[in-house]
Amino acid sequence: MRRAHEVEFRLYGDDMQFVEIMLDPGETVVAEAGAMMYMDEWIEMNTVFGDGSGREEKDFMGKLFSAGKRMLTGESLFMTTFTNRGHEKKCLAFAAPYPGKIIPFDLSECGGVLICQKDAFLCAAKGISVDIAFQRKIGVGLFGGEGFIMQRLQGDGLSFMHAGGAIIKKDLQPGETIKLDTGCLVAMTSGVNYDIQFAGNIKTALFGGEGLALATLTGPGTVWLQSLPFSRLADRIFSASRYSGGQSKGEGSILGNIGIGSFFGGNR
Repeated sequence: MRRAHEVEFRLYGDDMQFVEIMLDPGETVVAEAGAMMYMDEWIEMNTVFGDGSGREEKDFMGKLFSAGKRMLTGESLFMTTFTNRGHEKKCLAFAAPYPGKIIPFDLSECGGVLICQKDAFLCAAKGISVDIAFQRKIGVGLFGGEGFIMQRLQGDGLSFMHAGGAIIKKDLQPGETIKLDTGCLVAMTSGVNYDIQFAGNIKTALFGGEGLALATLTGPGTVWLQSLPFSRLADRIFSASRYSGGQSKGEGSILGNIGIGSFFGGNR
């Protein structure tokens, strides 16, 4: 028997997706704070310590320890639960924080465990544990793009993650290896070996534009990759902004280039 609540869902949109989840009476979904888009009447919202799975200890210190582990991943101490207190099916929705795709995972089909980047988790059925996964290799922690800590999802129900750009799923055979940019990893099953490989020579590392190291994933297992990591998008936006010395490109005139047009137009 499943321990996690069995929820139904529907995805909407293409590049700016949101997921609508249908809850039967008494069913609960947990989510990161601030992810909710809308909800029907009779859905009760509550804030809880830890991951909201219901598996943590009942005493205060146990809950505090569970919440403290979430802080190590850069997340909030709290999560939000949404429970259907009505007598018929009700709906609520969670929106993606930036352009990309929402990926549904049934953890019972992934061996009950999934390792993901620390900011990918969006929401899950109650009963899914959101824990931390330490990278045991120093090289992976220093150069792997995700640091020493990733998230571990455990359970037997539905979980939803968000990633940037297009998403591709790859099944790796035993001993099969794929190399990728360190920020493009979204999630992997627990059997995949995650390591890093330094660039072939100094010239490539310094001037190749791909950084000092690439991530290497070796099967057996399944991996999910994203085409546009949020860090890459944020770097491009910042480098084009005026605060980093970028120029305004919207005016297309001499006045716009020297800033006088923006001054008189009030666009400061």
